Amino acid sequence: MSRYILPVSVFGTVFGCAVLLKDRMTGGRCPSKATINEKTVVITGANTGIGKETARELARRGGRIIMGCRDMEKCEAAAKEIRGKTLNPHVYARRLDLASMKSIREFAERIKQEEPHVDILINNAGVMRCPQWKTEDGFDMQFGVNHLGHFLLTNLLLDKLKESAPSRVINLASLAHIVGKLDFEDLNWEKKKFDTKQAYCQSKLANVLFTRELAKRLQGTGVTVNAVHPGVVATELGRHTGLHQSQFSSSLLSPFFSLLVKSPEHGAQPSVYLAVSEELEGVTGRYYDVMTEKEPAPQALDDEAACRLWEVSSRLVGLEHEGQPSVSNPSAEGQNKAAQTNPAQTLGQNVGAAVSTVGL
Repeated sequence: MSRYILPVSVFGTVFGCAVLLKDRMTGGRCPSKATINEKTVVITGANTGIGKETARELARRGGRIIMGCRDMEKCEAAAKEIRGKTLNPHVYARRLDLASMKSIREFAERIKQEEPHVDILINNAGVMRCPQWKTEDGFDMQFGVNHLGHFLLTNLLLDKLKESAPSRVINLASLAHIVGKLDFEDLNWEKKKFDTKQAYCQSKLANVLFTRELAKRLQGTGVTVNAVHPGVVATELGRHTGLHQSQFSSSLLSPFFSLLVKSPEHGAQPSVYLAVSEELEGVTGRYYDVMTEKEPAPQALDDEAACRLWEVSSRLVGLEHEGQPSVSNPSAEGQNKAAQTNPAQTLGQNVGAAVSTVGL
């Protein structure tokens, strides 16, 4: 028997350390017990993963939940499941395709028509390291969905959010933003060789810059906006990474990943925390690593880049072209020219025009 003591002891030690490490990495559950009765929450990408668990938890806390999803069959099934498990009848499925500007506008218009108020907007949906796909409007899929889609949706719902103040906007970012770079000359990956990893990191850097710029523009409105990295979570988001496509990774690495990677339920806790925590009332423009405020990467603190990205994004999604300019910068000194008819094809022209507005 003695010959088994050492191996068993080593295994137990390793397993115990892994469990402790996992507990540390997950960050635990949202410490706030706050309920959100009579509050309306809009969550994108809510039929699976972090979004679904966020919807479930906020429904359990009494919220009126609007689940914006591309796949309506899955969304309806998820909404029905959440209604059954939380006994909250106010959970609704709505079609939203963030790869389509038309779909985003239709979704936002329906929300504005049907909902008396919007108290919490959680920009949760995303794509990660997909092939060189394009959105319906011709944008790089990752930049288009992860940044531009949520940029447009948020702007279209801003009046409703202001009317509902105090209200909150939560943008799901990623630790990947620390290696992200914004190539203003080719945000759409039309001139250089496509790099799916860097395209994802660029989109996540855009999330943090958007958060900080929006927070500045909403000062004094009662609407707060913060970004959060939820941690490493076992969801469908990583289906394009190829991590488990080989027999080696599936058989040997999966047990370790299962110990160290969060469940979607734990992955949703940071979003829930930012949505309901009383201690975050009035806190805005911040970046959270799980549930701890952290300073983002230096390039995410570049105010000039944040303003430039805002102006370029406004043109690309056609806010100014449609006569509905996005929320203005408090320090703005003038109006910018209208957007071009085909934003994806005229990206270079739009970026060049934005150079003159960097100081606005």
